[in-house]
Amino acid sequence: MKMKFGVLAGTLVAVTMGLSGQAMANSDDEQLKRMADPDQWPAPGRDFALTRHSSLADITTKNVNKLQMAWLQGTNALRGHEGQPLVIKDVGGKTMLFMVSGCPSMSNCNVVQALDLTDPDNPKQVWSYVKKTDRDESAVPRACCDTVNRGGSYADGKFVYGTLDGFVIALDGQTGKEVWVVKYAYPEKGETITPAPLIADDKVFMGFGGDEFAARGRVAAFNLKDGSEAWVCHSTGTDADVCLTSETNKANPQFGKAGEDLGVKTFPGEDWKIGGGAAWGWYSYDPELKLVYYSTGNPGLWSPSYRCPDKTHEECNTGAFDNKWSMTIFARKIENGEAVFAYQMTPFDQWDYDGINENILSDMDIDGKKVKALTHFDRNGFAYVMDRTDGTLLRATKYVTTDWAEKVDMKTGRPVKVRDHSPLEVGRNVSACPSAMGGKDQQPGAVDPKEPNLFYMPTNNWCMELEPQERTHTNQGTVYVFANVYMYPEKPGTTGKIKKYDVLSGKTLWEIPDPYPNWGGTMVTDGGLMFYGSLGGDFRAVDRNSGKVLWSRKLGSGIIGNPITYKVGGKQYVGVYSGIGGWIGLPVTAGLDLNDKFGAIGATAMTKAAGLNHIPQGGELNVFRIYE
Repeated sequence: MKMKFGVLAGTLVAVTMGLSGQAMANSDDEQLKRMADPDQWPAPGRDFALTRHSSLADITTKNVNKLQMAWLQGTNALRGHEGQPLVIKDVGGKTMLFMVSGCPSMSNCNVVQALDLTDPDNPKQVWSYVKKTDRDESAVPRACCDTVNRGGSYADGKFVYGTLDGFVIALDGQTGKEVWVVKYAYPEKGETITPAPLIADDKVFMGFGGDEFAARGRVAAFNLKDGSEAWVCHSTGTDADVCLTSETNKANPQFGKAGEDLGVKTFPGEDWKIGGGAAWGWYSYDPELKLVYYSTGNPGLWSPSYRCPDKTHEECNTGAFDNKWSMTIFARKIENGEAVFAYQMTPFDQWDYDGINENILSDMDIDGKKVKALTHFDRNGFAYVMDRTDGTLLRATKYVTTDWAEKVDMKTGRPVKVRDHSPLEVGRNVSACPSAMGGKDQQPGAVDPKEPNLFYMPTNNWCMELEPQERTHTNQGTVYVFANVYMYPEKPGTTGKIKKYDVLSGKTLWEIPDPYPNWGGTMVTDGGLMFYGSLGGDFRAVDRNSGKVLWSRKLGSGIIGNPITYKVGGKQYVGVYSGIGGWIGLPVTAGLDLNDKFGAIGATAMTKAAGLNHIPQGGELNVFRIYE
């Protein structure tokens, strides 16, 4: 059954062209086969569960000191590489690497390169692609925060990705020719595409960013074959718009259920139409349950008193003005978008604790039971563990210094907020930890499924002062913050930490402090290693057991990308993008005045405190292997 909800997600602007390869019966079967082959990196998180784990073990704790640079490839952009390449074996009989650049300008925006890895130490570009027509220059100034791209996905002979100005594009993997092009996001409405899509059940699942520009969040699924729309669901609006049913949150009705149009009633007036809740992060998928998991961002306006007609902290946090369904972990049926569960982590957000961070799937033993678990490290400083079949909340622990809430009430799922650290009234300045950049932002962590409760997480370690300001407009597509934000290190000299964290006990097993923020992701391998990069440009290999740094190389720019590993010609390779950017790097890439402590929504103060203005720009893919 095909279901439609709300307005159309996009218009098909190019018809299907012939593919040079033969499609498989189902994209899940095809991708699962690739994911079972450790020689490939076939999806953004390597697998549907977003584990960023590889069973490759040629590079180990004993020989990683021999790791040397094998090759470099320029990205066509100086900045904005928050993603990772893909490595696919069976592209016309060749092993190919696909990579996407950021978007410094529309003439050089989201360039896709396809490299032939037949000679793995000397890859050759066989095609490149950049969309030349119908580009929207207004997307660049409307991208919050920075003109980043988090990569693409591959199935059915197609490489699929999104552009900053709102196109979802499928390219023939062998030739780089357009198979289909869909216009999905609209910058004039505040919508820009930065995430990597998910391909599941012969559909392309995609969201977009734009909460700071009053976008109204939604997600859509397009048919992989031709780009036609399968379904679309919103984050705000009526139950039908949000794709809620009588079965939604059946196991946990306290989280909210259909029948009340909470996506309308929990906003004042018609503010739900500019209600944020964009899904610009990462997407995971359980092919057995046929559920896709993702999370939504803030409810648009930072000055929170305008999202509650009452006057006091207590009145605004009764639940009547939770601004649903922003800051929410969703589980949806990939077939038709129906919401199985929806859990709001930060109701009535007062801090910009965007909830878009990745939902990692692993199977755990919890309280004597086998659980299909979902783990989410949120910006708000809490690490959540849920039953991914029905949304039951099992753990909520603080993984960084967190003072805005005492705890999460495990019966209701609601945080117990602290008024002294809760901005509300216009002109009232409060301090809060973590900062708006969160205990971590989009930078993804990793887990070995064999140790399903132990996560390797990049974290931010700073706090903020936040002072709400007067609302001056309600224009969709125009920046919509209305707050002065000043961010500062929690401890001078340390702004980033990589942590090995047990989500069941709430304990940190080890951590690596860094003077620079950790804005890139982590990867774990069966060689006993964890790889990550710092904004200082240091790419490192760490002993997973001890937390000792065993190997480090200084790259040409700061690292905000995510490591991958693959094997070709009998050799294991490790690669990562360099190229400073993202919200944390925006003051450098945009040349902002570092003396303006409120610039880039507080990022300028952090740039100055961490010395990021001394990190050069320059986008490259850096690939290493062991030379005996």
